[in-house]
Amino acid sequence: MMQTVLYQFLIEVPQAAAIWSALLLLALAVLAVLVARPERDAPSDAEPVPDPAAEEAARLADLRRYADEVAVAAAGAAQTARRRREQWLRAHDEVDGAWRAYDEAESAARRLAGAAVLPAPRTPRTPTEYAARERWLRHAAMAAHWRGDLSARQLADVLAHRNGWDPRRHPAEQEIVLARVVRDGRLAGYRAATEREQRAWGDAELAAEAARALAVEAYAAAAALRPGPVPGRRAEAPTQTLAPVATGAAPARPARWRPARVG
Repeated sequence: MMQTVLYQFLIEVPQAAAIWSALLLLALAVLAVLVARPERDAPSDAEPVPDPAAEEAARLADLRRYADEVAVAAAGAAQTARRRREQWLRAHDEVDGAWRAYDEAESAARRLAGAAVLPAPRTPRTPTEYAARERWLRHAAMAAHWRGDLSARQLADVLAHRNGWDPRRHPAEQEIVLARVVRDGRLAGYRAATEREQRAWGDAELAAEAARALAVEAYAAAAALRPGPVPGRRAEAPTQTLAPVATGAAPARPARWRPARVG
């Protein structure tokens, strides 16, 4: 019995040692392969090496495209600023014309108001006289309408004898009323022209500011494309080159008159 157990032990131990030796050699071989080729898990396609020349060319292309776009925008803004300034100048001229028209109408109303202190001429109050007075009022109202002093609605009121228009009054009294209505209409026209001029002034100011900002941006973009900037100098747009683009100096505000009250 003891001989049999010893015999099996002597036979199986070398076999186990051989198996463990084979496994150890296999593990060492796998470890050697892993150490020798650590990059086997890395991607097969390596990233290309960046080309500084190509990157610089792409950057310059982007800068050139941006400079072209900003230059086109600056030219359009300058044209818009010139157009808005011309509109403001026309609105300013309209204000001056409206003021002169109102001043003339006010002077005429003052003269007639001064003459109103005199007694009206006495005329016979007959149907013929009333018909003549109505014809005079119609003729005067039509003439004022064709001159632009009466609107179509005001003319309709005169012809329909509405809103205080009485054809039975003496022509002297009707002329005073007509002069005051014309004066009030021209005053309203002057105020409307002043509001339009103020809006045009604000639009011209905003357009000039936008054109000036785009001109500075366009100059900076063009300066970025210049090779070898001068050391110690900062790229900035000279003042004298911005005035033509921004349509010159900002328009001066027109003089304001406060119309005198009449009547």
